[in-house]
Amino acid sequence: MTTLGGTSDAVAFVGDWSGPVVATSVHAGHELRPDIAAAMVLDETERFREEDPHTDRIAAVVPDRVVTTRSRFEADLNRPRREAVYRRPEDCWGLEVWRDGVLSDELFEGSLETYDAFYDALAPRLDALAERGPFVLLDVHSYNHRRDGADAPPAPASDNPEVNVGTGSLDHDLFGPLVERFMGDLRDASLGCGPLDARENVAFEGRNLAWWVHDRYPRVGCVLALEFKKTFMDEWSGELDEERLRNAQEGLAAALPGLHEELGRLR
Repeated sequence: MTTLGGTSDAVAFVGDWSGPVVATSVHAGHELRPDIAAAMVLDETERFREEDPHTDRIAAVVPDRVVTTRSRFEADLNRPRREAVYRRPEDCWGLEVWRDGVLSDELFEGSLETYDAFYDALAPRLDALAERGPFVLLDVHSYNHRRDGADAPPAPASDNPEVNVGTGSLDHDLFGPLVERFMGDLRDASLGCGPLDARENVAFEGRNLAWWVHDRYPRVGCVLALEFKKTFMDEWSGELDEERLRNAQEGLAAALPGLHEELGRLR
């Protein structure tokens, strides 16, 4: 693992990055820099529920990946820079996050440094991939589906697939067959907890990381923004279901050879 110094010590790279498929899990982190932690009043359990715990373990089936450790409540790496730091409750689902109600300018600027460090570190890695031809970045997230409370029924499966594949900003004319192959391989994988219901753009279409890659590497970069429904854990208690997490890992791993084949056809 390569870890960068300074502000970017929250960003590390695993693998040699020689292949055309890489992964991120930018909301998996839970750590906060000390001055941000001191200013925060948000209950840690509630913060954990809005983060994407264990998505780094799902992404770990990809040998070449980015590891980020900071919480989205320090800097949200999947939002545009102007929206990346939650300063007021309306920025983050109405949650009261900061001791004085609003984040100070000084702490705000420090969080933007965290944000900039991520993209500054990622850019040269992806530049090198792009020089070799088309590549896929798997942007791994998770989402809550029991918003009405711990004892309330889950949201309907019809609107909440096990894996939402966000492709809102990619070049469908070029990468459409790759997307279809990927979703088909997810659905067809032989898994202990049953097949994964994978559908495209049902609830999420991908956000800033996808936009940034597609804008920077047109007709070369392909981001699949993967939102795994939190059936692998209890989103209210935080309790992990290892078998279901393994199901997600194995499903994603089973779809990787197809991505390599489809990228080979584009080279």
